[in-house]
Amino acid sequence: MHLKAFVRDALLSATGGGRAYHLWMGSLTLVMLVGGYAYGVQLREGLVVTGMSDHVSWGLYISNFTFLVGLAAAAVMLVLPAYVLGDVDFARAVLIAEGVAVAALLMCLAFVTVDLGGPHRVWHLIPGIGLLNWPRSLLAWDVVVLNGYLALNLLIPLYILYSHYTGREADKRKYVPFVYLSVAWAVSIHMVTAFLYAGLPARPFWNTSLMGPRFLASAFAAGPAFMIVALWFIRSRTPYDVGDAVFRKLAMIVAVAAQINLVMLGSEIFKEFYAPTHHAQSARYLFFGLGEADALTGWIWTAIALNVSATAVLTVHSLRRDPRWLMPACIVLFVAIWMEKGMGMVVPGFIPSPLGEVVEYSPTWVEFAVTAGIWAMGLFVFTVLVRVAIPIELGAVRAPGVPRPRGGEATALGRA
Repeated sequence: MHLKAFVRDALLSATGGGRAYHLWMGSLTLVMLVGGYAYGVQLREGLVVTGMSDHVSWGLYISNFTFLVGLAAAAVMLVLPAYVLGDVDFARAVLIAEGVAVAALLMCLAFVTVDLGGPHRVWHLIPGIGLLNWPRSLLAWDVVVLNGYLALNLLIPLYILYSHYTGREADKRKYVPFVYLSVAWAVSIHMVTAFLYAGLPARPFWNTSLMGPRFLASAFAAGPAFMIVALWFIRSRTPYDVGDAVFRKLAMIVAVAAQINLVMLGSEIFKEFYAPTHHAQSARYLFFGLGEADALTGWIWTAIALNVSATAVLTVHSLRRDPRWLMPACIVLFVAIWMEKGMGMVVPGFIPSPLGEVVEYSPTWVEFAVTAGIWAMGLFVFTVLVRVAIPIELGAVRAPGVPRPRGGEATALGRA
């Protein structure tokens, strides 16, 4: 009944705003246009314009995909306490977390598409037209869990927001079962991605039983770290109040997950170098280089230094509770895990090749531009979702005929 009005008001919320908002969205649009131009070059010339080759067939695109799957899965750290455990502190933050998951999943799908060489190749995975090869193929499982998790993170918040828009509380009987499903699904999307790597015996760098747990630990560190920064910005720029308890609890989650991630990283380093075998060549290439081939050495040591520094800050209670330390530490940790889990994990698996050939990989300008464009698209989507959700949750936007609470929330949000 109110669906048309809901869509109209959502569009008005997404397109309205102050000067800073329009500058932000305009900047993201400009980066997306540059990325679109670079992608046009890749479509015209082929994947030859990237740094990838027959030896290193996954590069910057799949590195970002792997990292973003973890960012999407980390939404469960707010969904679980808010919906399942009834933690009221997370009630106002959970919709933001689901917006992060939606944006991250859309970026995941975009990175897979550009890595395929073109969207026209996606039809090979469509059942009935192509060959999904499910359930035998782990890649097919990845397609299923990513799209399923995206659907859950779209439908649950949409139902809750529409219910609030029409002036009623969402019926828990209608959405809580799907919340339980999404919690299990969140873990599965990252575990399946980890199994894609760990299930390749010809790539000993990935062929480890710690791959899945490390993926989850890093995801539960980087994801909530991003959410802390996003929620802090939202609280400072809008009348949408997120309680201090949310930041304290999320910061504790980040600190513990970051510590576990470092312990697992140390275990892997010990295994590779204490009694090195021929299978440790990829690790040796990553950390110390093989001869003159050392393109990734700077990446991994920088990532470890940033990771240790951020974790040390988050471990000290007084620093973790101080926003002046917490925000930079979360940003540094996010970047460190992006480096370690992306280029520091994906690319070394190909070097050296199963035949012992050492062919290095370095991203080209096309890959950097396309990557920046996809990240800009994700941030654009996330901003729009937040912009639509906040006025509904504040009661500033309601369906025609539904009374709104008194106050200046709408005016305050319009200036943001």
